Amino acid sequence: MKEPLAILMRPKKLDEVLGQKHLIGKNKVIYNMVKNKKLFSMILYGRPGIGKTTLATAIINELDLKYRMLNAVINNKKDFDIVIEEAKMYGHMVVIMDEVHRLNKDKQDLLLPYLESGLITFIGMTTSNPYHSINPAIRSRCQIFECKELEISDIVIGLKRACYSSYLDGIKIDDEVIDYIAKLSGGDMRFAYNLLEISYYSTSDFNVTMDVVKNINNKPAFFSDKNEDGHYDVLSGLQKSIRGSDVNAALHYLARLIEAGDLDSIFRRLSVIVYEDIGLANPGMGPKVDAAIHAAERTGLPEARIPLGTIVIEMALSPKSNSGETAIDAALNDIRSGNTGNLPEHLRTNSKTYKYPHDYPNAWVKQQYLPDKLVGRKYYKPKTTSKYEQSLKTVYDKINELEKK
Repeated sequence: MKEPLAILMRPKKLDEVLGQKHLIGKNKVIYNMVKNKKLFSMILYGRPGIGKTTLATAIINELDLKYRMLNAVINNKKDFDIVIEEAKMYGHMVVIMDEVHRLNKDKQDLLLPYLESGLITFIGMTTSNPYHSINPAIRSRCQIFECKELEISDIVIGLKRACYSSYLDGIKIDDEVIDYIAKLSGGDMRFAYNLLEISYYSTSDFNVTMDVVKNINNKPAFFSDKNEDGHYDVLSGLQKSIRGSDVNAALHYLARLIEAGDLDSIFRRLSVIVYEDIGLANPGMGPKVDAAIHAAERTGLPEARIPLGTIVIEMALSPKSNSGETAIDAALNDIRSGNTGNLPEHLRTNSKTYKYPHDYPNAWVKQQYLPDKLVGRKYYKPKTTSKYEQSLKTVYDKINELEKK
């Protein structure tokens, strides 16, 4: 049986890979790694269909290395044993592993010594955030690279390559239809290839028209409207309208996303907005947003529009504060610039000199918490746009005064 178009069109070399120019563009990290003929263990993460497996296999092809593909869920311990024995026989093996975030402890324990010794070089792939989902023992032995979403222009290039290939012999399709498929794909190259292939084989004369595609997938092209606004622009419009307290504009952009059926993007963006833009001005809004999302998930469309519309109105009209975001970003900036220092001795585990605040009046006692080189650093800068954050500022100011005495 003929392989799917998405497999047949998989690039063999790095310069054929679509997108990921931050990794494989000239003089970027993976480009130079391959140029220098050196491969390190890595984890590639990002959403489905953006080319993680493609990138992994292209690297292997460029370096002409022996490799085996495994799936952390499907392949059992015996499969792993076989690959390790092959690696011993050849002296080295690259293991490309999908769903690496699901790798259980038995399989990890089997692999770790060989990753450590260099017998196996590991390329793991996951749609989950590896900083949260992957065992630290694996993570510490790998470089982590994020694969970014493909642009519509990348998808168009891939579709045109397929149309010019021998795999879709005799296809008739115009640029408008190719653009439409690309916009429907949501940045998922695999989805785009599959839709093109189904459209091709569903005709009697291989003439893929707009009507043919819409009859197969009539989901609204939420990546564009008549003004060619992008999907992410609509999400941006939703966030900026809520941030700017324009409830009617917020409802308009929410309606566009609902009409597209794109609940996942709505859920993610509302979860960001409530902490990025409302934050400490109205901390009770976070649980309310979670409750609305759960209600929308349980009911599904069309009823999901009701809790979502309700919560967006409340979010738009809520007081706003971004002090939480700016505070953590300031702290992260110190960490990333190497401005850290050692923990004070009395804060370390099992310290004998630590003063337990609950043993003192008002559960407060003067002692140093920041490292020596950061004493006096102020990350949190309260805003007073709401009564709640004003109350936090009162406590914050009082503690600062006590520390000065």
